[in-house]
Amino acid sequence: MTREPRPRGDVGPGGDPDLEDVRAAQGDRAAFAILYRRYVDRVYGYAFYLLGDHHDAEDATERTFLAALAAIDGFRDTGASFRSWLFRIAHNQVANALRSRGRRRDDSLDRVLEPVSSTDPAAEVTAADDARHVRAALATLADDRRQVLILRFVDGLSAREIADVLGRSEGAVRVLQHRALRDLAERLAATDDPRPAV
Repeated sequence: MTREPRPRGDVGPGGDPDLEDVRAAQGDRAAFAILYRRYVDRVYGYAFYLLGDHHDAEDATERTFLAALAAIDGFRDTGASFRSWLFRIAHNQVANALRSRGRRRDDSLDRVLEPVSSTDPAAEVTAADDARHVRAALATLADDRRQVLILRFVDGLSAREIADVLGRSEGAVRVLQHRALRDLAERLAATDDPRPAV
């Protein structure tokens, strides 16, 4: 029997919107495909933003989903969402890739902000400049602060889910996010060059 994916807005029992699909995957490995399709782009994006290389991100994404599939029977609804559990696996895979590489790439955030296509070429140039400016400032943040901002504002995880991913308390994540945003704002202000009025 093939199951139709549930709309993302629906919440399963216990508040985790993925719980029903997780239970289906625990009973039938083929049902894991629904979870894979739902999260593959987001996990890949997370890995790419931190690794800065498409091949490394693809490898980390593949390892993440293989590990998740192998461990799906061990997932329990104990308050942590499936999404945070999956991103914790992705976090570990990215950390392993960075350790094995022995270095961190500073250009890993090159595509965090893509300019919105517009019919106004001047607006597109301005948007591209702004995006480059933000990416450069993000690249200077400490790893944990950059990860919190990516998980929160790119991947849309809640503070509680980020806490599960990073192995910290929810309060610590909120403080880290606040400090990361403050640091980012300071870096952006410090490098702002006033444009001459026309």
